[in-house]
Amino acid sequence: MATLNDSFLADLDELSDNEANLVENNEEDEDMEEDVDGDLADIEALNYDDLDSVSKLQNTQRYTDIMQKVEDALEKGSETSDKGIVLEDDPEYQLIVDCNALSVDIENEIVIVHNFIRDKYRLKFPELESLVHHPIDYARVVKKIGNEMDLTLVDLEGLLPSAIIMVISVTASTTSGKPLPEDVLQKTLDACDRALALDSAKKKVLDFVESRMGYIAPNLSAIVGSAVAAKLMGTAGGLTALAKMPACNVQLLGAKKKNLAGFSTATSQFRVGYLEQTEIFQSSPPSLRMRACRLLAAKSTLAARVDSTRGDPTGKNGRSFRDEILKKIEKWQEPPPAKQPKPLPVPDSEPKKKRGGRRLRKMKERYAITDMRKLANRMQFGVPEESSLGIHIKSKKIYYKSLVH
Repeated sequence: MATLNDSFLADLDELSDNEANLVENNEEDEDMEEDVDGDLADIEALNYDDLDSVSKLQNTQRYTDIMQKVEDALEKGSETSDKGIVLEDDPEYQLIVDCNALSVDIENEIVIVHNFIRDKYRLKFPELESLVHHPIDYARVVKKIGNEMDLTLVDLEGLLPSAIIMVISVTASTTSGKPLPEDVLQKTLDACDRALALDSAKKKVLDFVESRMGYIAPNLSAIVGSAVAAKLMGTAGGLTALAKMPACNVQLLGAKKKNLAGFSTATSQFRVGYLEQTEIFQSSPPSLRMRACRLLAAKSTLAARVDSTRGDPTGKNGRSFRDEILKKIEKWQEPPPAKQPKPLPVPDSEPKKKRGGRRLRKMKERYAITDMRKLANRMQFGVPEESSLGIHIKSKKIYYKSLVH
């Protein structure tokens, strides 16, 4: 009995422990649910109507400092640094690397502001976003149209091609949109101004980078251009890192994964990055563009290695590389030589020499007269033989004598 009582008490203790664990787990679950609810409440509390809560790049200290340095450098103009200084320690070189990173951030910020403008202006003109795809063009058109319902009163010349302007005017006459409230319209116009300001800042940064690329990487700029050279160098992490990179990786710098949405991949260019923006790539025939891209990547790597060691500040090697690339592409496009008619050989009356060797010996052995056939054809002198006609023929000796007489 004592043993049974002890076992029951032990079971009761285990049950009480499990209940305590369940209570603790329930409390933890409740705490987690409260945290999730709190996070959702914080997300819902965000005011997406406020542009400053969505676009924050222009308010950062990094943006302000880099733009100030760029403006000061553009005012001073290009200055040739000391040749003895290491390229990585050059302040202009460091500023160029910062500008490359900032240009990428500005592009992402323009996309965010474009989404904000599109969401607000969709109530007024929902079809416009499918007609004008470029974010800056969209912002300019929205700022020009505003709340005007009759687009015949709005002059869009100079902003878009005439064909697109005509389509926009026809579409606006049948749109289901309604005029925006004044506060929403003002926020939309402010977002358009911010997008245009970001675009002008991006152009200023690129102008500065391109103006300095002739000094930082003259040979690389001679091949791919200043803008593409700046992007390659910024993505790689500097000129030295670009020089150490193999050509197959230089070809992929700036490549983005393309979502074709089920369409054919026959006309899409995969494994091509910033090099597709070069003049050589665009001027090449579509069938030769991948070969031209590989050649560009190889020569760009060589030019970057020359620039990293300051081997040719004049850019002569880069220009020679570019000429070599153009000559090769022209050579690829040349048609194959015409097939010339081949004349027949002059007939030779002399007998040709037979080929000897093992094969000929085997053939002779195959068609040679056997020993049995040799014995059958053998004739003995002085012994008469029967011919196939049944005539008794004497030996050759007697036959020859009869012929003589």
